[in-house]
Amino acid sequence: MLFELKSVFLNEGHEQQLHYALDFTNIDIDGVFPFISPVSVTATARNRAGLVTMTLDCSYDYARCCDRCGEAFTRHEEKSFAHKLAQTLADEGNDDYIETPDFTVELDEVVTSDILLNLPQKNLCQEDCKGLCPVCGQNRNHADCCCEQKSVDPRLEILKQLMD
Repeated sequence: MLFELKSVFLNEGHEQQLHYALDFTNIDIDGVFPFISPVSVTATARNRAGLVTMTLDCSYDYARCCDRCGEAFTRHEEKSFAHKLAQTLADEGNDDYIETPDFTVELDEVVTSDILLNLPQKNLCQEDCKGLCPVCGQNRNHADCCCEQKSVDPRLEILKQLMD
């Protein structure tokens, strides 16, 4: 989706907004298609004192399996990203600004990179997920098990003998 920003760049104090949906359901992450609904995007560009900033407000439903307990979960995410825009850049390696020589921004590319780079590295069903018992495999979020929890690593067994 092209976001035409010529009027924003040329008129100080001007603001422009665009709403659209971006389909992420075909994006494969580690063999899983976690986006179960299109991403709702609201892009807002503002010119304040000659500096053009673009804010992207994104919301989507995200489904994965928990990395600790293996339970499937679905979470509604709402993320906001801000970018500074410039018509031309003097330095090619400047990552602080998005260059817009023709006063347009390809929003699909920006939204895709923002969301994918901000996905969690560890997917947890809840912050305090207790995971699985390493002995019996019981999901500790649902019930406690009666397994011996004080197992000693066999490599450190000799140190235990010194302590006794």
